[in-house]
Amino acid sequence: MRGYLLRRLGQSIAVLLLVIFMVFILSHLLPGGARSLLSPQASPSVVRHFMKVNGYDKPILVQFFIYLSQLAHGNLGYSYTNNATVTALLAEALPRTGILVGLAYIVGLVVAVPLGAIQALRRNKLADHILSIGVIISYSMPQFWLGMLFILYFAIRLHIFPPEGPQGGIVQTLTSNPLSLVLPVLTLAPGTFAVFARFMRSSAIEALVQDYIRTARAKGASNRRILRRHVLRNAMLPTITLIGLSLPGVISGAVIVESLFNYPGMGLLFWKAAVVHDYPLLLGFTLIVAVATIAGSLIADLLYGVADPRMRVGGSK
Repeated sequence: MRGYLLRRLGQSIAVLLLVIFMVFILSHLLPGGARSLLSPQASPSVVRHFMKVNGYDKPILVQFFIYLSQLAHGNLGYSYTNNATVTALLAEALPRTGILVGLAYIVGLVVAVPLGAIQALRRNKLADHILSIGVIISYSMPQFWLGMLFILYFAIRLHIFPPEGPQGGIVQTLTSNPLSLVLPVLTLAPGTFAVFARFMRSSAIEALVQDYIRTARAKGASNRRILRRHVLRNAMLPTITLIGLSLPGVISGAVIVESLFNYPGMGLLFWKAAVVHDYPLLLGFTLIVAVATIAGSLIADLLYGVADPRMRVGGSK
């Protein structure tokens, strides 16, 4: 198991460097260049001085290795549009996005696991078809459209929830006005639970035809006991792997949701940085997402080994 994790860690580092390089190159090919960070009224001499001080006049490969050197020292750069370090901005926004994404995952799993199991037990019956249609509809809904519907009905017409996400600090986000998190979470969660439900259904159907299920039924075990003791444990394995792999999609959805609800997390920060071509902030955001995705994949592998003892046995040989 240790050798497997070391190999995966080496692969993850290589993937991370490749992602940083590609985003670095692509971000510097955007129209406007470094001049977009300055005022349109900036004189040519000011622009030249700015580019020289920040190394933007050097070849792009040289800039990339300078950036890697700064990363090695924990320096993610400086955001001139926000007049603050990228590290400080991300450290302030990351916990807020973590709360939003974490709650969306929890809601998605709480709904998806029993829903997928019920569909498997009622396979090809009316309940399965109805639930499948509902899952497909929820997955097909654009998040910006769903969020606007929530704002229109639950915030403007019914006045149940605030139309804007919480604006305070982390403690205030969870304690002062928790209702303001409901609409952003409900907007982000459907895509998550739809994917999990489909995977859970397929995995549960596969588990139900195994020999140990037939043996349990032959011993007189009820469907509820079979589902709880045998099906869910084995059917959860692909879903656990999916948690790490689906993280980029959830974070990309958070960009839309946070912008829609004016929620001050990483998604809204990325949106504003993309508008003004704030290269250091864009690269910092990409680095955090890449690290989170790789870490999620590694954690999923660990959880897979915990849930399936065969993985631990195979890894120890």
